[in-house]
Amino acid sequence: MKRRTVTLARAHGLGAAATLAAALLFGHAAIASGRGAPSASNPAWQSECGSCHLAYPPRLLPAASWRALMDDLGRHFGTDAGVDPATATAIRAFLEANAGRARGSGDETTLRITQTAWFVHEHRKVAARTWRSASVGSAANCAACHTGAEAGRFSEHDVRIPR
Repeated sequence: MKRRTVTLARAHGLGAAATLAAALLFGHAAIASGRGAPSASNPAWQSECGSCHLAYPPRLLPAASWRALMDDLGRHFGTDAGVDPATATAIRAFLEANAGRARGSGDETTLRITQTAWFVHEHRKVAARTWRSASVGSAANCAACHTGAEAGRFSEHDVRIPR
């Protein structure tokens, strides 16, 4: 009888571990494919952020990172990206409400999507020369390779690496 209890406890533990593993894998798959985590939309975010670069989907960074970025728009990666207070408040609320979760050590407040553990893992096989090529320019230019980036889709099936 005691042996059966241990076996059931172990089975329960393994089931919980499998469920957790599946949830973590689904979370990564949802970001990569755009499935399971629909691309959120907001007109102010799209027009303000998208006027200089891809309006990165909020799910690609955790809320703490979006707060830090919004707190320093006057020095946004070397550019003044400031907007009026009402627009900033609306964009901040949208980003925080649709933010992703930290996925690795240091991801909690990283300001660059390209430095998150998820991004580094997913792009580990991309050659340095690809990032530097004239048609890509940098790792921040998602749309250079991800044909669905504008719609918030980053499936590996839709990748076309420029030559």
